[in-house]
Amino acid sequence: MPVQLLKIIKGESETPLPSHLQKEDLKCLQEGFDYTNKYFQGAVILSYPLTKLRDGTDFFKVVLQDLNNSCSRINSINVLIYGKMAEDCAKVIRHGDTFVVAGFKLSKSPTAREDGRHGCHLEVSEEAGSGIYSVAPKYVYTPLNHLKDGTVVNLYGIVKFFKPPYVSKGTDYCSVVTLVDPSNAKLTCTLFSGNLDSLPKIYKIGDIVRFHRIKIREYNGQMQGITSGGFASLTFDGTVGAPVVPRTSSKLYTFLDEEHKTIEELRAWAASNLSISGPAAKLSGVQPMLFFDLTCQLVGKARVDGSSFLLKVWDGTKCPYPTWKVPVEARDLEGEKGLLHQLRHLTVDILVYDNHVQLAKSLKIGSFLRIYSIHAKQASTDNQDVSHVEFHLHGGTCYGRGIGVLPESNPDVKELKAFLESVDLADSQNVESMSSVELDGIFSNVTDLQSHLQRCQQLSVTVLTDHQDLNNTELKTILNSTAPQQYRIRAKLRTFKPQKLHQCIKLFCSRCNSLKEIPDGSDFDLILQDSAATAPNPELHNTSWYDSVMWTTQHQKQRKIAIHFVKHDEMLQEPEDTLLMIEGGTLKEVSKLSRRFKCVIPVRSTEDDLELLDLSAPFLLQGSVKYYGCKQCSTPKTIKSLSSLAAEQRPSWEPTEIAQVLGIVPLQYVFIMKFTLVDGTGALNAYLFDYEKFFQIPASEILTNGFLQQKMQMTMNTLCPPGRKLGDLPWLECFIKSYNITDGMKHQVYYQIFDTTVAEDVV
Repeated sequence: MPVQLLKIIKGESETPLPSHLQKEDLKCLQEGFDYTNKYFQGAVILSYPLTKLRDGTDFFKVVLQDLNNSCSRINSINVLIYGKMAEDCAKVIRHGDTFVVAGFKLSKSPTAREDGRHGCHLEVSEEAGSGIYSVAPKYVYTPLNHLKDGTVVNLYGIVKFFKPPYVSKGTDYCSVVTLVDPSNAKLTCTLFSGNLDSLPKIYKIGDIVRFHRIKIREYNGQMQGITSGGFASLTFDGTVGAPVVPRTSSKLYTFLDEEHKTIEELRAWAASNLSISGPAAKLSGVQPMLFFDLTCQLVGKARVDGSSFLLKVWDGTKCPYPTWKVPVEARDLEGEKGLLHQLRHLTVDILVYDNHVQLAKSLKIGSFLRIYSIHAKQASTDNQDVSHVEFHLHGGTCYGRGIGVLPESNPDVKELKAFLESVDLADSQNVESMSSVELDGIFSNVTDLQSHLQRCQQLSVTVLTDHQDLNNTELKTILNSTAPQQYRIRAKLRTFKPQKLHQCIKLFCSRCNSLKEIPDGSDFDLILQDSAATAPNPELHNTSWYDSVMWTTQHQKQRKIAIHFVKHDEMLQEPEDTLLMIEGGTLKEVSKLSRRFKCVIPVRSTEDDLELLDLSAPFLLQGSVKYYGCKQCSTPKTIKSLSSLAAEQRPSWEPTEIAQVLGIVPLQYVFIMKFTLVDGTGALNAYLFDYEKFFQIPASEILTNGFLQQKMQMTMNTLCPPGRKLGDLPWLECFIKSYNITDGMKHQVYYQIFDTTVAEDVV
């Protein structure tokens, strides 16, 4: 029988001892009696190291003090524990704990005269049918603002910052965690252990920890926590509504119903008072020159040199930028070769350095990781203008850099596994995207490779996404045919307009089919300045569905600014999930808030409600993207209409949903270009009207993202290389459709590209 835990609630055991057991006092213990159905209860006052007997049996010795006769001359007894039970007890028994020993054998103690304890000792083992029960003590938890130097305390805290465990300068593992609690105090703890599993299993900012027996010391006027004898921890997901399941490697711990309430209260407080990061980034959302956390699966690894190590990972999404493939020898790359080839378009190479190398080497292929503070570095290949993104985990632990291994029971892992299983792993055979390692396994000799590359020069640089049953039609035939019809063509791009690619982005209204130019940022700034002339109406502040704050700027004009934070379930949300409305802000202030919060809506006060600004300004900002509404088709409603979205169980704050409840017909960002296509039989002008499918770049993001602009320019240089002769231009396979336009008495046929996309490996 393993060690079992008894929880004492109001003086009674929540899980009673077996009914056949009867309590025995220390003074009544006598040699020669049967104690199979008896138990003795006492407090641990001494324990000895776990050892092995000559026959290899584990042996553990503790001393229990009689709780009822602590003042007697002889008030303690030796307990000898054998076998698996000895190993289990050694892991959990601590000084001061109360233990129940049941079904024991009583034998004469050879050390009674020397140690002054009872003349007999208790012998227990699983083989003898013995049982040991740990009685859960009533713990007292200290708020962080009541900590005192030199004390050993129990506490709860919310993780505000942490460094994943790393190997210290000695042989121990070290982890650093900064905690806060509703007292608004802060405590930084430095935790050491020779056993990695005994350190807190913290996965993200916002997790909640419970520390038992942590030592407090004062350093430079600040309280700090350090591990002490008997230190133990539990970790909980800090997400409101998540299951309250402790994370720990310990087999024996206490967790009472009242502590369940403590976790829920800390979750609610953190959601309203702390800025807690959202989910880890996806590869599809990575931006160059930034640092990010990634939850992923390891599919390959390799030693690069003495100070760096390669991890090949994927998360089921595709990085939108060309990525660096670290050159390694095929024999050095660990991982299933077939899977590595199959995932070659979805994996990225992360190079880890210095103190992270030892842990990286020990990682198992197939394990799920959370890698903290990866650097997405923009770089160029030697002697080439083409840039790419490199992923580095730099040495040291600044900013929480490190690698964490997530168990398969982790909710984020369960979600990731389900997503990975749904990913279509259709195996593309385009050679241009393969690494040299992958090519080695496909082509048996140089001649095969050269002939394959020659064939690839004839491949199309575009991909058809539908209508595969259509046959190619010559342009001459299309030009001599009536409209409307659909065609599949194979042609070359002789020229395109506009040559300045930023001029091809327009705003389109799907209701009235009108096209608008992108408004200039200075126009938005002027609208904001005009609206700031109207002071916020205090009577509209702090409603049932949003909280408000207002302040006055310090410069001469003393501008008043009001921000209204939309609540959910009467609580403020994390910034990444929060929609806010702002009055009186400048363009710089509004832009800064939009990078920090989920959505920002510029508004102004009326007598009865908040309202949107003129639709010449964006009705919504999300990150760097500004969303506009059609003046002609929209019928704006007051901001109060948003309360219906706030009341939903999980408001997503999607721009289309926000526009709908506010009576806005949104304008969509589109690419508008004219391609002149030739195939040797004729030439025709075909228009490209696309949101993001053709270039695989969102039209809404390209104006504010220099890297995407560069990627689009590189794509067009590939489709229509400047300075090349017509015969040297690449082929494009496209679908085009013809349609009629009548303008007064004039009738004309136009052509539009559709269901076509640039091949993934063109750039």
